[in-house]
Parts: sequence; C-alpha cells; structure tokens
Amino acid sequence: MVVIRLARGGSKNRPFYSIVATDKRNRRDSNYIERLGYFNPNAVESEQAMRITQERITYWTTVGAQISPTVKRLIKDHPAAVV
Repeated sequence: MVVIRLARGGSKNRPFYSIVATDKRNRRDSNYIERLGYFNPNAVESEQAMRITQERITYWTTVGAQISPTVKRLIKDHPAAVV
C-alpha cells in the first residue's frame, strides 16, 4: 500500500522533513516514489516552513494512498502552504 508520510533529512538537531509518497513497507528515509513537498520545523520568519502540492496529494489519494496522521495535522495547521 502507498502511504504519504514524512521522511527525515537534515543534520543532527536540525531536522528537515520531505513529504513523500512511498510504499508502506519501506523504511522511513529510504527510497520513495515521489516527493510531494517539505516541512521545515526550524524555519525562521523569512523562510517558508512548509510547502506541499495539492494536485499531487489529490492524485495519490484517488489512486488509493493513505495519508499519515502527522501529515494530515500539518496540512490542517498550515493551510496557506498548500499550493
């Protein structure tokens, strides 16, 4: 099953997350099918904290992908970041 979830990047104590569509059986940070956006929890005011493409999210959900609870919460909390 395909799931839309976060994949961690960045260095120690400076996380950066990619929002990806991947197979549920894959590891968290391993190969993914498509990168749909990003989330930067340490963004300062001049930087954009989150960006995600709405058309790709709707495509993957219509195909049958499940959205993780964390990504659902991020989309709900940052409605302006959905492009």
